Amino acid sequence: MAPAELDIFIAGEEDMRELNRDYAGQDELTDVLSFSLTEGEELPSPDGVLRLGEVIIAYPVAQRQAEAAGRPVREEVAHLLVHGILHLLGYDHAEPEEELAMRAREDQLLAVIAERG
Repeated sequence: MAPAELDIFIAGEEDMRELNRDYAGQDELTDVLSFSLTEGEELPSPDGVLRLGEVIIAYPVAQRQAEAAGRPVREEVAHLLVHGILHLLGYDHAEPEEELAMRAREDQLLAVIAERG
């Protein structure tokens, strides 16, 4: 398996809403956005590293969602990060069967994260 890298950014609500409006066409706040560097035509990396893209997490939203779910914000951020990475890897949840597959993979990965502490 080739090495891979991605960028992770933590954003505030205003920045996240602006990004969602400008790049996803939705003028609303969201909890996580992913921007792929591997969609479309892929150029080979001279160093062999697969650069996946960026995952941006709205931390204030993550805090509220964690409180509402009764779990630590660390777990919510982990969930959002896994969700964003899966989008970079081609997962989607637009259709019910896609959502089931994506949620199942999220659960698998989050279980590994929880196990490793």
